Amino acid sequence: MILTDTHTHLYSEAFDEDRDEVIRNAMKKGVNRFFIPAIDSTYTEAMFALEAAYPENVFLMTGLHPTHVKGDFKDELEHVMKLLSDRKFYAIGEIGIDLYWDKTFLKEQQEAFRSQIKLAKKHGLPIVIHCREAFEEVFEVLESEKGDDLYGIFHCFTGTLEQAKRAISYNMKLGIGGVVTFKNGKIDTFLQHVDVTNIVLETDAPYLAPVPFRGKRNESAYLDLVADKLAGIYGMDKNELAKITTENSKQVFGI
Repeated sequence: MILTDTHTHLYSEAFDEDRDEVIRNAMKKGVNRFFIPAIDSTYTEAMFALEAAYPENVFLMTGLHPTHVKGDFKDELEHVMKLLSDRKFYAIGEIGIDLYWDKTFLKEQQEAFRSQIKLAKKHGLPIVIHCREAFEEVFEVLESEKGDDLYGIFHCFTGTLEQAKRAISYNMKLGIGGVVTFKNGKIDTFLQHVDVTNIVLETDAPYLAPVPFRGKRNESAYLDLVADKLAGIYGMDKNELAKITTENSKQVFGI
């Protein structure tokens, strides 16, 4: 069984004490593919070091996280563009709009999101979207950029069935993680109406650990628990779910 964690921040400071052990534990659970989203330029070297340590298993993205879009965001986007000219990445992410923490830089977030979508199109790459309390704002940008060259993953999807269908209409897979195990997560009530070919698995480690680890540090090994929950929702064997969702990830990332 090969499980793919399409979204894990393994370079995070949260893993500085036991990163290798965390990765080994994940591999023991069948998680052998780790896709690593960017946050901002301060994490670039840590991401490169992670990739160097696990070149067969770790696949990097580049991009500017919406909560890190500030007054200097154009400098950060220059960093992203330089990285893309220097080496290979597998996606532009995570990018998008976040209005949960702060609405101060909404205009800048919209501009950064749109700019990075255009960058992804230029380089023939998928995007990985972060959306928090900003579905309409994100959809507005996607609507203006829609086309065959726009595709990717709607990371940590927590919307409604209607919003799921709209996200899929923009060539997005839905990234499903620990929230599907939460009693108040709600997405478990309608995912059976979303074809499994539109689903990829993720942890967002170290955040959003699934039950029974909710509130604690999340790890890629816990993807196994997400797979268990989804296998139940779709009424299929976990090995089959792993096979389908890993194939879905290959369609997005090209590897």
